[in-house]
Amino acid sequence: MLSYSNRIVFTGGTGRFAKVFKSIESKTKYDFFFPKKNNLNILNISSIKKYLKKKKPKYLIHLAGLSRPMNIHNNDINQSIDKNIVGTANVTKICSELHIKLIYISTCYVYPGLSGNYSENSSVKPINNYAWSKLGGECSVILYKNSLILRTSVTEKPFIHKKAFIDFKTNFIFHEDLVLKIIKLINQKGIINIGGKSQSVYNFVKKYNPKIKKQSAKKMLGKKTPLNVSMNINKFKKLIK
Repeated sequence: MLSYSNRIVFTGGTGRFAKVFKSIESKTKYDFFFPKKNNLNILNISSIKKYLKKKKPKYLIHLAGLSRPMNIHNNDINQSIDKNIVGTANVTKICSELHIKLIYISTCYVYPGLSGNYSENSSVKPINNYAWSKLGGECSVILYKNSLILRTSVTEKPFIHKKAFIDFKTNFIFHEDLVLKIIKLINQKGIINIGGKSQSVYNFVKKYNPKIKKQSAKKMLGKKTPLNVSMNINKFKKLIK
């Protein structure tokens, strides 16, 4: 399929991540498209194909899926499987068929969470069902060679919780601080860890909200909870210089 080299389609076009991408479109050289679910439904192959054949994008950034509430991935695994695994496989199939570059937003939670400083080549062992569903999505994307998987730890600004974990380490970054960097990476392939400084959630949040209260992940989630999913982001830093 002939494509327009400046066009990017975003699945999950009405979601919180997509809204932040919308705000930076004028700062890029690309034309962004944010289809609603009735125009592009990731659980309907023909819907995906029809929309993409009409818009003819060179890139698709796959944001659609299920994240919160986290307990839904335990209580309703059908939703988790459909939206994060089946839906991603459907998107991958059509991107492959139409030769569209696919960028998939995954999570740092696919790493075991025991030692931290995980590189892109580190072994994966998801820490919860949400992460398993995202890894399931990765499995289809990685089969398509014209793809990019971005493992990240992203959160809303302002931070929506009243408490933050003092003993859970990750690479939190706000959506607003990440979107332009993702656009810079759009022609890369493979897997890239992306995010901010490795630190506890509490240390990240207190810079922006000095009133944030402390909370222990170990006490709340149990002693066996993996507490360090921090990633090595050296590759990311080099690529966005």
